[in-house]
Amino acid sequence: MSRRVPHGRGGSRRIAVVLSVIACGSLLVSCGDDSGGDSGSGTVSPRPTPPDSSNFTGSPPSAIASAASSIIESASGRASSAAASVSARASEFAASVSADTARAAATAEKQLKNVQGSGNATSDVSMTGLPTAETGGLRAVVVTITNRTDKTASYAVQVDFKNPDGKVVETAFVGKENLEPGKKAQPVVISRQPAEPQLTPVLAKAQRY
Repeated sequence: MSRRVPHGRGGSRRIAVVLSVIACGSLLVSCGDDSGGDSGSGTVSPRPTPPDSSNFTGSPPSAIASAASSIIESASGRASSAAASVSARASEFAASVSADTARAAATAEKQLKNVQGSGNATSDVSMTGLPTAETGGLRAVVVTITNRTDKTASYAVQVDFKNPDGKVVETAFVGKENLEPGKKAQPVVISRQPAEPQLTPVLAKAQRY
């Protein structure tokens, strides 16, 4: 005959074994999770460091080189344009003066050829220098002629440009024909000498005829 184990005691033993297995399994799972979690959270990514520029060799990037070249070319272009503009203003100023005074200058020179001394009309003439900014860098003088008589008269004027030593290095002539009583004329004389050394315009002769 087979022998039976009482139901109550055997059932309790099996339940205890099952609970033990479940508890150990849970403990293993928990330990595995904690280990994985610690491993993941303990890992630190290194920060990237910039490269040492002192080790670089070769030419700068083409874009930078191109930009620098453009800046240099632009500055050179502006300088050339400014110089050309000044030269153009000087030419225009000289041309306008020459057109107005060429014939009068020739007449004045002819009239003063045989005049002795400073002439009879120096008190009727005054001179004022023009700023070089207005003349394109040229040395120019406005000669103001005033007819102080009661009759129409013509005038011839000679202007000498002297260097610092007092030597005459250039002579210019201007004049005005048929100037009415009490009226003024303001012809301009231009020096063709270099800007240096500094020259001084001097009224040499003035003749009323």
